[in-house]
Amino acid sequence: MKTLAAVFAACALAAAPQVFAQPEDQPATAVPPTSAGQFTTGQLDAVIAGSWRSPANKARDVYRHPKETLTFFGLRPDMKVIEIAPGGGWYTEILAPLLHDNGYYTAAVIGQGEGKEISSLKARVANDPAHFGKAQVESIDEKAPKLGAPGSADMVLTFRNVHNWTDDGTAPAMFKAFFDVLAPGGVLGVEDHRAADGTDLAKLKDSGYLPTAYVVKLATDAGFKLAGSSEVNANPKDTKDYPKGVWTLPPTYALKDQDRARYQAIGESDRMTLRFVKPR
Repeated sequence: MKTLAAVFAACALAAAPQVFAQPEDQPATAVPPTSAGQFTTGQLDAVIAGSWRSPANKARDVYRHPKETLTFFGLRPDMKVIEIAPGGGWYTEILAPLLHDNGYYTAAVIGQGEGKEISSLKARVANDPAHFGKAQVESIDEKAPKLGAPGSADMVLTFRNVHNWTDDGTAPAMFKAFFDVLAPGGVLGVEDHRAADGTDLAKLKDSGYLPTAYVVKLATDAGFKLAGSSEVNANPKDTKDYPKGVWTLPPTYALKDQDRARYQAIGESDRMTLRFVKPR
C-alpha cells in the first residue's frame, strides 16, 4: 500500500515534463512551494487524482468542483476539519487523505446507532489505513447536536444538507453547534441547492432548494459573519421547477428514464457556496 506522500511524489513525477537541457540561469530541480496555499494546491491535485476514489465519484468532479470549492473555503492540510452529514463519503475520499498526515478529519453522521451510512464509512477507514487511517467517524443527534469540545475545530464543512435540517426544523440547532465547536477565526463552509432570490421558503419544502438569504440568516443568527460567496458551483441551466424537486436532476434521476436526456443536459443543481467565519 502506497503512503499518501508516495502518491504525491508519483503524481508530481508523472506530471513533470521531460527535460532535455536546462538554461544556465534556471535550477535543474523544481523550487519547493513557498506558501501554504501552493502546498495545499499540490496536495489537492494529487488527492483528487487518487486511485482510491471511485470512478463514479470522479465522474462528478465536473459538477462538484472539489478543488475550487475547498480552495475557496481556505482548507489547509494541517487543519482540524469536521464534515457534517457526509452521506456516502464523496468528500470523505478527498478530505480524509488530504488531512491524513498533518491534520484531522471527522465525519459527523446524522443519527444515532450503527446505521448503514456510519458502518460503511467506518469500514472504508478500516480497510484503507494508508489514506483514511486517522479519520474519525462519529454519530450526532441533529436535535441536540454536540460536535466536540468548544473551540476544538478549525473548519466545519457541510455539502447539500441544510435543506434537510430546514424541512425537519433542526437547522438553528445545527448552526449553533457549528459555531460552538469552531475556534475563534474558524471557518464554516456551506454548499446547498440554491432557489431563486425571494422565493417563499414554505413553497420550497421538500424541493431541496433554499434561498441564499435564508442560509445566511441561519449562520449569522448563530453568530457567524459572512466572509464570502462563490459561483464555482453555479449552474444557470437549472430551472428549479421539477416534478421531484432537485432529485429530478442527476445524479439521482428520480423520474428514472422519463426525460432523462433533458435532465442530463442540465446537469447537477445550481448551488450556493458560502464561507462564514466565527469572529475572533
